[in-house]
Amino acid sequence: MQSPVRRIQALQPSCGPVRLVAVDGPAGSGKTTLATKLAAELGCQVIHSDDFPIPWDEGPDAWFHALDEQVLRPLQQGRPGAFRRYDWHRAEYAELVTVPPAPVLIIEGVGTARRSIAHLLAFTIWLEAPEEVRLRRVLDRDGPELEPRWRVWMEAEQAWFAADGTRARADVRELGC
Repeated sequence: MQSPVRRIQALQPSCGPVRLVAVDGPAGSGKTTLATKLAAELGCQVIHSDDFPIPWDEGPDAWFHALDEQVLRPLQQGRPGAFRRYDWHRAEYAELVTVPPAPVLIIEGVGTARRSIAHLLAFTIWLEAPEEVRLRRVLDRDGPELEPRWRVWMEAEQAWFAADGTRARADVRELGC
């Protein structure tokens, strides 16, 4: 994908003084890799959905309220947001992460470009990859013992995206790296 940096920089702020950029798509599609690269080019912060606890059995919608309440709402008012990052390895909350009202903020993860905040998004990138590639990536990262959970999750996210219409609203749609 050609970098959308100039397009993003040319946009007006969308969430208070911030140009809010979402990188969304199914698990294992390359969202984190792309968001990290884009953040380096833009010199901005990235918030990952994995920074929040996401219950396996509640699906892609369960985590977002924390991001909305603790980060997006304060930013809309021009104030800094903050949240406690969740440490998945220790299964507990870790450090406090401050989110200043900077020129650009990237939110990355399943459900970040949801319809309910479309009015706050300056730019949306949708990534996808074949299911077998995505499954291999998440199992390589998280371990093969989680395959049954990942299969259920992938069904839940497919239903989520279909109901939300996320892909259709994206400014850019690409195959993930």
